[in-house]
Amino acid sequence: MSDSTPTSAPTPAPASAPTHAPTPAPATGETPAADEAVRAELSRLRDSIDNIDAAVVHMLAERFKCTQQVGVLKAEHHLPPADPAREARQITRLRELAESAKLDPAFAEKLLNFIIAEVIRHHETIADGTR
Repeated sequence: MSDSTPTSAPTPAPASAPTHAPTPAPATGETPAADEAVRAELSRLRDSIDNIDAAVVHMLAERFKCTQQVGVLKAEHHLPPADPAREARQITRLRELAESAKLDPAFAEKLLNFIIAEVIRHHETIADGTR
């Protein structure tokens, strides 16, 4: 130990004190290294999250490029912007994928419903422009 203070035997706890031993404080010099290790791990994990977020955004952009083309085809052929049967199949499929990926299926369904609503809005806008 680098501290020059002499050590002494611990004083017995009073009778009313809890009987479990308190968690010892880290030895001097361990906290900064531990803090640095935690900061490094947080940084590594956050970098991964940032990369995943970027990939999600790019995947959504690609998805919307495809759904825009679907919207144009629907508008050209006077098909309705929404396709409830397809949407129901997609929700079922996504819930199954979520379960196998250990993701909350209810969350996955909410996300897909949000995306579907935006796609339908785009399809309606496209259809309004072709009338």
